[in-house]
Amino acid sequence: MGERSVPPASPVQINGPCGFDERTGLSYRPIAWRDGRVYMIDQRFIPTDLVILEHDDYREVIDSIRSMVVRGAPAIGVAAAMGIALGALRRAGLEEAEFHAAVDRICDETAQARPTAVSLSVVVERMRRVARWEGAGGAREKAEALVREAEEISDDQVEIDRAIGRHGASLIESPGTIVTHCNTGALATGGIGTAIGVIATAFQQGNVKSVYADETRPYLQGARLTAWELIQQEIPCTLITDSMAGSLMARGKIDHVIVGADRIAANGDTANKIGTYPLAVLAKEHGIPFYVAAPLDTIDPNCPSGADIPIEERDPEEVTRFMGRQVAPRGCGAEYPAFDVTPAGNISAIITEKGNIEKPTTEVIKPYLGK
Repeated sequence: MGERSVPPASPVQINGPCGFDERTGLSYRPIAWRDGRVYMIDQRFIPTDLVILEHDDYREVIDSIRSMVVRGAPAIGVAAAMGIALGALRRAGLEEAEFHAAVDRICDETAQARPTAVSLSVVVERMRRVARWEGAGGAREKAEALVREAEEISDDQVEIDRAIGRHGASLIESPGTIVTHCNTGALATGGIGTAIGVIATAFQQGNVKSVYADETRPYLQGARLTAWELIQQEIPCTLITDSMAGSLMARGKIDHVIVGADRIAANGDTANKIGTYPLAVLAKEHGIPFYVAAPLDTIDPNCPSGADIPIEERDPEEVTRFMGRQVAPRGCGAEYPAFDVTPAGNISAIITEKGNIEKPTTEVIKPYLGK
């Protein structure tokens, strides 16, 4: 696994596989496939350093998903697809039965990387089906088919993001100020982003004055990533701590809340980065629209409600330590549920690539799942 560090700048131009993305027009591409290797921007170092990792083993990709080199449900899916393709390509010389067994193991290992994001399991099963497609030929042909499928998954996400951006922007009818939580831009999806894709599209239409970015403790995705991405696109942004949004709402300084999602239950209950639920409660209290922007495959029909969504519990040291430094007294306990669940009743609309699902319920959502 190789890496290189690029001096930080604003805005930045990244060279190599993670450089300018013709598909999106952005100056960076968080995940890229080139010459049988997977390249990733290491999101743990933004905004102070730009480090690009080169992976030539699927286990390195899994480790990058687990350790949050790459994060965001759609981007995790893209990374997983490329990791599986990488593992398959390295095993293309096996007999077909051995190849199938090896790809199944790779898929199983990849599916366990992070439990809450449903995109991961959806992509893993899609790749598994391609590996078992009888019309693909032998192991070499199937490995090459998996590479094409991974690239298609990446390209599909770009189109999904664009559609989400268009539908979501239709809800922002006049210039206003938006608050968002966690990171939902290209770094989180590989396209133009979900919530940030909506914000960027509405900004281009003249309907976004500025954006408040929650810092998103304890990993600071908002401070490190969202603010960085907004600056790259020259969208005015202001960083706030997670506890400041209520005060700003009470003072009439926020017009909309737009967030992403890692998994949405069949009834519309939504799991997103920890801290989203209180933001939704505050928005409801102040009569502010609260929107969730996510691809349709984020909706899990096998989860009847939010109570059925598995919530990832991360290492408590990620709360008591930051960037290798102890920030709490030793001996103090900590908890880190990485996600919380916002009830559907707090959500004004779920913005998807097929349209806006307003006032989501099981009955309202069901027709969209058949599209």
